[in-house]
Amino acid sequence: MKWFLLVLGLNLALGRVPKDARDFSVEEDGNGGWTLSITHDGVITELGTIGRGVPMDQVTFELNEGHDEASGGHRLSIRWDGPPGVVFQDCFDFNNGQWYGGPEQKQQYWPIQNGKLNKYSMISKEDDNAAVSERYWLNSNGTYIYVHAETPLFVDYHNVLHNHICLIAEVTDPYSSRRVHNNLKYDVWFFNNPKEAHQHAVATYLGKPTGIPDRRMIEAPIWSTWARYSREINQENVLEYAKEIAQSGFGNSQLDIDDLWEICYGSLTVQENKFPDLRKLVHDLKDLGFRVTMWVHPFINKDCEPWYSEALGKGYLVLNEEGIPDTTWWNDNGSVPGYIDFTNPAASQWYSERLHSLIDTYGIDSLKFDAGESSWSPQIPVQNGDIDLHPGNIVVDYIRLVAQFGNMIEVRSGMRTQDLPIFIRMVDKDTLWDWDNGLYTLITTLLQMNLNGYTLVLPDMIGGNGYNAKPSKELFVRWTQANVFMPSLQFSFVPWDHDDEAVEICLRYVKLHAAFTDEIVAAMEASVRDGTPVNPPIWWIDPTDEVALTIWDEFLLGERILAAPVVEEGAVSRNIYLPRGNWRDGVTGELHQGPLWLNDYPAPLDTLPYFTLEN
Repeated sequence: MKWFLLVLGLNLALGRVPKDARDFSVEEDGNGGWTLSITHDGVITELGTIGRGVPMDQVTFELNEGHDEASGGHRLSIRWDGPPGVVFQDCFDFNNGQWYGGPEQKQQYWPIQNGKLNKYSMISKEDDNAAVSERYWLNSNGTYIYVHAETPLFVDYHNVLHNHICLIAEVTDPYSSRRVHNNLKYDVWFFNNPKEAHQHAVATYLGKPTGIPDRRMIEAPIWSTWARYSREINQENVLEYAKEIAQSGFGNSQLDIDDLWEICYGSLTVQENKFPDLRKLVHDLKDLGFRVTMWVHPFINKDCEPWYSEALGKGYLVLNEEGIPDTTWWNDNGSVPGYIDFTNPAASQWYSERLHSLIDTYGIDSLKFDAGESSWSPQIPVQNGDIDLHPGNIVVDYIRLVAQFGNMIEVRSGMRTQDLPIFIRMVDKDTLWDWDNGLYTLITTLLQMNLNGYTLVLPDMIGGNGYNAKPSKELFVRWTQANVFMPSLQFSFVPWDHDDEAVEICLRYVKLHAAFTDEIVAAMEASVRDGTPVNPPIWWIDPTDEVALTIWDEFLLGERILAAPVVEEGAVSRNIYLPRGNWRDGVTGELHQGPLWLNDYPAPLDTLPYFTLEN
């Protein structure tokens, strides 16, 4: 059938669907629309109404259902297609279920129905820390939604009048008006529980990593100049910083020379008044036991000559639809930047060759790749590749290019790049405790990224980036503890800036993290093999546990370690929930049988509560 419409509303109440359910149906409801139903053992359950009051012309609607014999899942595929001026909008009630997934966020609530998005473009973007923006949502009833990449998608959570998630397809900014049609294409899958559903989503859509990052980056801390020095780095203070670290006993995997070492942004040429002999500095750092990495980015500022003119003249910069290369980023420095067009193979090769020259000239071990989100492009960008995949093409092409530099690199953005065997870093955290991009969101961002298929997560700097203030001793220690059972530790601020107690506590937990290296590696190898999260939510142990489904301040390492760090300022105890199983207390050695609440568990500043699951 073909329907003409300006706006289409589809309201589906998604609940638990029997594993052996067979048939979906659409019937006229007598009110100018169609009722969507599922039939199981002769019992008909209404899922919602579609197309009410829609005239029939121009717009094509398809509804298909299927069954996956191997997994027992059932699929409902919905496809809308029409001219670019049409807007499609399908809404699913949150109901009483818990929902996970969607874009990485600055205020990363968990479950996501506790947050709010207002017609939010589903692209990789700088706003709200949405560097990872996958079109996948999972609920606690075992239902998941996957929206296909060609849809110009916006999402809306918690409309003022309704408790729902709406999928909106509209050809408007940031999507190109040169699209010749609009579409809303998504699949809804039904399983018995969210664990079954997520494993199917990984196998069917998200993918799994093809390898793991460098082991030394997992075992020993990464050190960065960024939070401690910002752009005020030079040969002398970088070397002094390295000597402090080397004498501290904390160990290292590498030292990253961060922003600002270039003579101008995009030159990839060392500023010699700050680093008169970078080759010697690298040699000295290696003598101290460090590997050396350098911070790089995909921009060239207009005042950075002759590199900017070369890139512009050869067509290596992204242009907008008016043919203009001018855009913005956080290091404009009074200039106007361009963004290298990684959808152009010649531009990618030019960028890659210049990076290899930097590495070879100075003996650099690896690189830290920043940015990559499509929102840094001049708007609306023109890119090579399928226009129905714009503007995400450049994100995919950038990340896949830089991944070729090996498993010691890190990136911070991603779209359909879950398969890469590299660390993906959380976007910068602020030096705060709360939901506003503070310590709370360290855990929730970890969980969100894992359930989007990005299981090789590099947490951001311990203590945050200090944009608002330097971390207090308490915040720094608690942040260190929260990182212990995550894949890696990354320091820039240092514990000896506080006192001997901070040093002693932090060193103890750095050593505890190192002692669990094999466990972390095993969880990563399981992710490569099976697509399982490295750091799942605690409901992974029992996906039918209604309490576990709501817990945001605990997490697992693999399927054996449960971490319950203290993230409340001033707290010296916390309530801990243990799902089913026999849990050995890592602090006291006691054995607890879950499901169980441990109320007011003692956790003074030197204590990280954690538990090991025993058979």
